[in-house]
Amino acid sequence: MAGQGKTVWITRAQPGADATAARVRAHGHQAWVTPLLEVRLLPDIAYDLSGVGALAFTSANGVRAFAQARTERDLKVFAVGRATADAARAARFRTVLSTDGNVDSLADGISARRREIKGYVLHPGAEELAGDLVGLLEGYGIEARRLIVYETAPLPVPAEDIARLVTADVVLVHSAKAARALASVLRAGSQPSPAPVPKAIGISREALKPLLRTRLAGRAAPTFPLEAGMFDLIDR
Repeated sequence: MAGQGKTVWITRAQPGADATAARVRAHGHQAWVTPLLEVRLLPDIAYDLSGVGALAFTSANGVRAFAQARTERDLKVFAVGRATADAARAARFRTVLSTDGNVDSLADGISARRREIKGYVLHPGAEELAGDLVGLLEGYGIEARRLIVYETAPLPVPAEDIARLVTADVVLVHSAKAARALASVLRAGSQPSPAPVPKAIGISREALKPLLRTRLAGRAAPTFPLEAGMFDLIDR
């Protein structure tokens, strides 16, 4: 099966879903793009950048939301992960510093360069976050503030699509919120008799927690929360 490639269900919101699908296909697998979440930019956000010394992003969606609302590109950007950093560079921020890992590693990286920051760190992000970056930075004695600029909301999946999707070999889960949506979809697609169900690969163990009581072919997460690590687990 590994030589023929596997069917991989991409659940993440667009536009990230298509980018992930392209990488899945480059690894020799078939990608099914059916997002379980959609990104909604929040209107009328009060962006007060007075006193801001740097921006911190934990997702590409946060970068896009900020970039659509503001034209400032001279603030130093700290980003976690390659995709977030690439989004910041694509948005033409002049200085982008990135770390691999999670918000803990990002906080460590910001702390290491704290002397370069003249002001507080602003963290534009989602209504529901995977970690408390502001709290971590405050623990280092760095002033930081959070700004909610977008939300993710579940997308309905038609019953006929569920019947096809539950036959995938693997389903990729990029967040705990996506995992909760996936659990609902799998319950809706359950049958009295045993039916094929995919193996869930999460970006982290934390992201897989909502699936602990869900019938799956297996669950796995990479040692570090990187999409490349998720791909390494597809054939295992």
